[in-house]
Formats: sequence, structure tokens, C-alpha cells
Amino acid sequence: MIEFDRFTLNNGLRVIVHKDNSSPIVAMNILYDVGARDEYPERTGFAHLFEHLMFGGSKNIPVYDEPLQKVGGENNAFTNNDITNYYLTLPVNNLETGFWLESDRMMALDFSQKSLDVQKNVVVEEYKQRYLNQPYGDVFLLLQPLSYKVHPYRWPTIGKSIDHIKDATLSDVKSFFYSHYAPNNAILTISGNVETKQIYKLSEKWFGGIEKRDIANRKLNKEPKQVESREFTEKKDVPSSAIYMSYHMCDRKSELYYATDLLSDILSNGLSSRLYQSLVKEKRLFGNINAYISGSIDPGQFIISGNLLDGISMDKAEKAIHSQLEKLKLEEIPVEELVKVKNKLESSLVFSEISVLNKAMNLGFYELLGDAQLANLEIEKYRKVTPAQMQTIAQELFHSQNSSTLYYLSKNQN
Repeated sequence: MIEFDRFTLNNGLRVIVHKDNSSPIVAMNILYDVGARDEYPERTGFAHLFEHLMFGGSKNIPVYDEPLQKVGGENNAFTNNDITNYYLTLPVNNLETGFWLESDRMMALDFSQKSLDVQKNVVVEEYKQRYLNQPYGDVFLLLQPLSYKVHPYRWPTIGKSIDHIKDATLSDVKSFFYSHYAPNNAILTISGNVETKQIYKLSEKWFGGIEKRDIANRKLNKEPKQVESREFTEKKDVPSSAIYMSYHMCDRKSELYYATDLLSDILSNGLSSRLYQSLVKEKRLFGNINAYISGSIDPGQFIISGNLLDGISMDKAEKAIHSQLEKLKLEEIPVEELVKVKNKLESSLVFSEISVLNKAMNLGFYELLGDAQLANLEIEKYRKVTPAQMQTIAQELFHSQNSSTLYYLSKNQN
């Protein structure tokens, strides 16, 4: 059980405080309710670009990392379809440095052409290196628009075109910043050996003077139900052929999420999982194979991906996967098998709570979902999942009309 206090400043900033006196390190997490789904189709990759711009300096702090490193702190960030998350850890005695740094870049980011050009070049090079010049790097540039036709999940976080980053103007990024990066669109979480009164004073001192901003209305096109199978074939100079199968699934807030997540664990979590035992170890069709869910806030994806071994035809490999999915649809999962994956997942969740940073991140994310208290209910929700529920979900998910399949063929294989 993670105990916490919370309060909201007059400018709308939500603050969550978790006291943990087991460590001299305190974690500070700021979650902004903005991700790739908030971008325009003709201007994608902006949320990810801002992840970089926010480290490019603010009005009063030209180099973000320098003062943090001087007090023994570390920091990083990540962006996905739904959120942008910034976090830092530092000795509890130097916590106010974190408040100073984070409040200044929320209030007055450095919008210089020089800073923008530097970060654009960084992101463009990342795009080239990770998505265009790396084997299988463009998979989600291909799979997302195959799976989604109207929802903004149809492009990956990096953006759907490198030109969208190259063409970004100072006016574009200013507009995006003031429409999303604001106290009334953020959640601040502090986890460590702190007191709520102390955090309230620091929050008022450093964030209280930042005015609310007009947050852009989120108008997301609802993805219509898929009614036909979709396929796309790509052929490139990669080490081996691969298959990527995407099925539409529920959203993160759905009660069905937990059973769906456990289905992915049954299929591929560990060496005793079904896909590994059958298709890697016994039949020797794949070098590796995985099943995982996107975990996105809006209706997401259940993805199965695998790299074929030499000499294995795509048809044979695909039929073998479908055979495993049919088994989930026709037969209830044995209780012993389900208990095993539940125990493994529960131990992972409990272990993650040792870290003050993980707790800060989790509390912030669940607050965004509706209530930080949800972080304490996750394990029980997984425990309640039954074999019958999982079979029903398998029957709803794993059919051809709900599938989008990318065949990624190697030029080196017949």
C-alpha cells in the first residue's frame, strides 16, 4: 500500500506527496497530459521534440543539467502516445533545486532559434538512426497506419515523417508549448523522506506564481471497429524475416485490461510461456517471439511479433501462431498456469515499489487515469481475473477481421 497526500494549487497544478523515509534520495516527477495523440496529422513528432526542447534551457537557467549535477542529481524523460514525463532524483537536502529547475522551464522555456535548431537536428538524427537506418526500425512507421485509420495512434511518437520535424518553426513550437505545458495540465509527484507541509510550501513558492493557460481541446477521432483483415508486405535487407500481428484491444481504464494483459503473459512472458515453448523450443520456427500490449489510454493494440528462423516460410510461421491463439479461444487456461503468471506479475509490481522513482511515476500516471489510489488496487484487479474471462477476451480479440499483419521479409531469405 502506497500512502500519499495530495493537494491542488490555485493555478490547477495537482501535487501528490508520498513519504518514504527509507532512502536519502527523493524523486520528483512531472507528468504533462500531452503526447503524440495531441498532435496534428500534418505536424507530428512535436511532443517528442519538446521532450528535447525542455532540456535546452529556460529563461533563467541556460543549461538545465549543470545545477542539478552540482547537487548530486540525475534526470531524464520519456514521451509516448499519451503523456510526456519528466523526472529527477537528488539528495533530499537539495530538493529545492529540483523545484527551481522544473518551475522555471514550465514558466519560461527558452524559445530561441538556436535552441530549436539544435534540438531539431538531434531529433532528426535520432529519427534516421533508430527508425530509418536500423534493421526493423521502421516497423511502427508501417504497422501503426495499418492498424489505425483515423485515431492519432496511427503515427508513432517520433512522428510519421522526418520532414515534420525539419519544417517545425519557432511559431509552431511556441503554440504547442503554451497549449499543453502548463500547471493546469500537469501532475507533480514527490516521493521520498519529505513532509506534506514542506512540499506545499515549496510548490507554492516555485509553481504558485505560474498562471493557468488555455489548454487545447482534445478532439480525438474515435477509431471505428475494424471489420476486415489488413496486410502489408515490406522487403528489406534485414537479418531475418519477421511478422508483426496487431489486434485492437480495450483502453487502459477498462476492467478488461487486466485479463488482456495476462493473456500476453500467458503467451510470451518467460521461457515457460506458450509461444516460446511451442514455436521456439519445440517446433523451431522462430528465433524469438513476443506478445505484448500497448497499454495506451485510448483503445490500444495487442501485438505479436517474431523473427523467423532460416528456411521457415511465412505461411508456416503464421499458421503456427494462429494455432496457439485458437487454443486460447477454445480451451480455458489451466488454473495452475494462470496462477503462475499472476504470481510473476505480482512480484514484479511489488518489487517496483521499492524505488521512490517508480512510486512517483506510478502515482502520477494513475492520478491522470482518474485517481492516484488506483495504484494500490492493481494487484487485486489482476488477482480477480478468471480463466473464463481470458477465454472470452481471446475469442473477441483473435479473429481475422480484427487483425493487421505486417510481413517484414528479408532479402537474404527465400
